[in-house]
Amino acid sequence: MLKKNLFLSHIEISKKNLIHNIKQFRNLAKKGTKISIAIKGNAYGHGQNEIAKILEPYADYFQVNSVGELELLRKISKKKTLILGYIKSSDLLSAIKLGSIIAVFSVEQLDEINKISKKIKKMQEIYVPIDAYLGREGFLTSELPKFLKKIKKYEYVKLSGIYAHFANIEDTRDFSHAQKQIKEYVKALELAHKFGFKNLDTHISATSGLLVYEKNLGIYSIIRLGIGVYGMWPSEDIKKMYKNKIELRSVLSWKTKVAQVKVLSKGSTVGYGLTYVTKKKTKIAVIPQGYADGLDRGLSNNGEILIGGTRCKIIGRVSMNMFVADVDHLSNVKAEDEVVIIGAQNGEQITVEEIAKKLNTINYEITTRISSLLPRIII
Repeated sequence: MLKKNLFLSHIEISKKNLIHNIKQFRNLAKKGTKISIAIKGNAYGHGQNEIAKILEPYADYFQVNSVGELELLRKISKKKTLILGYIKSSDLLSAIKLGSIIAVFSVEQLDEINKISKKIKKMQEIYVPIDAYLGREGFLTSELPKFLKKIKKYEYVKLSGIYAHFANIEDTRDFSHAQKQIKEYVKALELAHKFGFKNLDTHISATSGLLVYEKNLGIYSIIRLGIGVYGMWPSEDIKKMYKNKIELRSVLSWKTKVAQVKVLSKGSTVGYGLTYVTKKKTKIAVIPQGYADGLDRGLSNNGEILIGGTRCKIIGRVSMNMFVADVDHLSNVKAEDEVVIIGAQNGEQITVEEIAKKLNTINYEITTRISSLLPRIII
C-alpha cells in the first residue's frame, strides 16, 4: 500500500466509505438484483484498479468503456466485465480473448465479432443497446428485427442481454420522458422475446434509476451503479428525496502541500494575465497543483482551498502546475503545510458539488478530470 507522506500531491480513497456506499445500494435494491459497478473513466477519477480491488467482493460485474480499461482490469481481476463503449475492429480480438461482454453498435460489428469468435472457436456474449429516446448509441426498435434475425444465424455469438439508458430520470419533477423511454425499452424486450430470446439480462437503471424508479422492486435483472458508489448524488433533487433515508459518504480527497509562502506589496499582480491585483500588502501561498492535474482553470479568482481547516481564496489564474492562494488571514502558515483541494480538514469541508456549482458543471466531471498521474492512496 502506498504511503501518503511519500508524495507531494495525492488522492486519498476511503475504503470504509466506499464499502459503506455499495452496501447502502445493495440494501435498497431487491434481493437477487445483480450489481454492475462502473469503473470507466478511471473509476470516475478515483483510480480504476484501486477501486476494483476493494469492490471485487461486492460486485457481480464491472463495467468499462474500452479495451484499454479492460486490459488494465485484467491485471487484478477476472470478474465478468461489460464493455459498453465502442470497440474498433482492430481491438475486437483482444476484447474477446480477455473475456468480456461486448455491446454491439452495428450489424457490421456483429459480423466481425462472429468472424473472429469462429476463427478462435470461442463463444462471445454480446449485449444490444437500445436507443430508447436517448438519441445516442444503440439500435432503434425499428432496426431490431433485422439485427435479431442475424444473431440467430451465428453459432459463435450469444445474445445475453438488452439494455438502455435513461436520459433525465434524475430530474424528479418531470417523469414523462422517462416513462416514454421505459415504454420503448419494454417494446424492444418484447420483440426479442418474439424472436425466441429469453432469460436475457436486462438493465436501464444507473444510480438515479435505482433511486427514483426501481428502488426495491427489482424490475430488471441488473443495476449499473456509478456516481452513487463514489459517494456523490446524481442530483440535488434526489439527495433531498433521500434525506434521512440513505447516507452517502465521500470517498475521494485531494491533498497537496504549500510550496512557498511570501508577502506581496500593495498593487502587486498575481499570476499570468495580471487578473488579480493586491489591494493591500498580502501574504500568499504557492500551491503546486494546476490544470494539468485536473484543477479547472475556471477556479481562477473563483475557488477556495483549505489550509489548517480554514478556507483560503484562489487568487490569480490557475496555471498548468501551480496556483496561488490568499493566506493573509493565517498567522502560522508555512511551506509543506497540508492543503486540501477536495475533502475535509479540521471540521471544514470542500465538496465536489461546491466546485461543480462554481464551474457550472456536474460532480462527475470534477472527479473524472483529476489526473491519473496523481497517486491514489487507500486509507
